[in-house]
Amino acid sequence: MFLSLIQRAKRAFTLIELLVVIAIIAILIGLLLPAVQKVREAAARMKCSNNLKQVGIAIHGYASSYEDKLPGGVQGGCPGNPGYPGSPFFWTLLPQMEQDNLYRTVGTSGASWGTGGGVNGQTTVVKTYLCPSDSSHNNGLGPNTGWTVSSYVRNYQMFDTGGGQQSDGHYFTLPKFSIGNIPDGTSNTLAVTERYAYVSASGFSGLWTHHAQDRFHWGYAQWAPVTGYWSQEKPELVKPNQATYYRPNSGHTSGVQCLSMDGSVRNVGASIGQTTWYNYLLPDDGQVLGSNF
Repeated sequence: MFLSLIQRAKRAFTLIELLVVIAIIAILIGLLLPAVQKVREAAARMKCSNNLKQVGIAIHGYASSYEDKLPGGVQGGCPGNPGYPGSPFFWTLLPQMEQDNLYRTVGTSGASWGTGGGVNGQTTVVKTYLCPSDSSHNNGLGPNTGWTVSSYVRNYQMFDTGGGQQSDGHYFTLPKFSIGNIPDGTSNTLAVTERYAYVSASGFSGLWTHHAQDRFHWGYAQWAPVTGYWSQEKPELVKPNQATYYRPNSGHTSGVQCLSMDGSVRNVGASIGQTTWYNYLLPDDGQVLGSNF
């Protein structure tokens, strides 16, 4: 009898028992996977929001250093690009983000003409300019150019409606307002929002080093991290291969992250009304956003 008990104790799992165990494990994984994905997306959204908050702090820091003026054209352009009075938006923010060395390297290299290489900053990735949910780029580089890109774009209506024409015929854009005289107020005006770093359907890359001050240069939005020029259409939540370069878009599932001029970050869903979004873009239309925005 003792020998019989030992034999029963050593009996292996039957095939049916093994399949049942595997089925139970598969069910548990199926139940846990959505929860893990939600946690991962929440973390990515928080990181994206923190990136935008850093950009907001940099904008206000820049304004404090330059008599309330906004980035994008008060420093006479990059020293490497003396023909343009406007400076690359994201480049001008680098000193406010403890990136002084990169600021000097890109500024004197001519990198914002789309020239250069790794030695002058054209392939130097700034992680703060990349959203964790943006899968469109190759580790911070545009697949079509190999140059450094950004998941974020500035609001053309806020930063580019001033400017004029140079004697050589180039048109350039500059901020029309300062931080202290935005007619609709800082909380009612978009500063920076998301757009895929590389929009494959159009072959467009958002190069954060590009000057993009000439409004006719490369169709303006092709290289420039800018939105709200070609179109004022509201955000879209689509995959990178379905995205359009002239609309805000994002890899997040719940909405597009938007930095307001007051430094706050909003999660704007695709269900936002077209009129409300348009009012958010325009800094001087006299419309105050509703409390439900």
